Amino acid sequence: MALPRAGGAHLLVLRNIWVHKGGSPWTMALFSIFEPILYLLAIGVGIGALVGDVPGIDVPYATFIAPALLATAVMNSALEETTQTAYAKLTFDRFYHALVVTPMTVTGLVTGEIAWGMLRGLITGLGFLTAVTAFGLVTSPWILLALPGSLLIAYTFGAAGFLVAGYVRSWDDFQYTQLVMLPMFLFATTFYPVTIYPEPFQLIVKALPLYHAIELIRQPALGQLEPTLLANAAYLLLLGTTCLLLARRRWQHLLSA
Repeated sequence: MALPRAGGAHLLVLRNIWVHKGGSPWTMALFSIFEPILYLLAIGVGIGALVGDVPGIDVPYATFIAPALLATAVMNSALEETTQTAYAKLTFDRFYHALVVTPMTVTGLVTGEIAWGMLRGLITGLGFLTAVTAFGLVTSPWILLALPGSLLIAYTFGAAGFLVAGYVRSWDDFQYTQLVMLPMFLFATTFYPVTIYPEPFQLIVKALPLYHAIELIRQPALGQLEPTLLANAAYLLLLGTTCLLLARRRWQHLLSA
């Protein structure tokens, strides 16, 4: 299915950059990576001192979880822009209603907000990568693939978040998203390899979007470029594009009602 023309998407991105011009990109990155850095210090460094190297992978524990926390930080950064912030623009500011009476199309609106979430995710990924480099946790030059990987992760979760935001009825509904996000964060191999699970449960874990996001960052970070990396990228691209198309349909209905 061909994507409709994204009329005006770049203007919405420029508008969001203008609104945030008071804070530098590094300030935005600092707020986005604060929580995962705490996890890295408390669990990766603290518990990592007790764990030592990860069995079967032979890398220090902090080095193992750092890429996963980077992927998680990018995910959360994109989701923040396309869920709660988007819902506020819809209900309180009625910003989106004002946009659709201009030449900007709904496709442009959806694409622009997702693109803005991608930019936020890239800034977060760059900020976290700078932090782990300063901590001495970079072991392979292939870690630079984390930057395009961050864009893809932000695209997927940004599109999924904007789709979810189109169905939110009140602020209370965001509590339900945590029922999905928190278990996924805990079980999608953030803190240990997938091989620790029984075989049937591994299949469930490998179906989680965050698992593929983590693998997309972790493999290059550890210098392990395997063919499965393409499968991880394809999964995220397909999921993101599907969510984008569904989000466009949902927001077309919302803004024409």
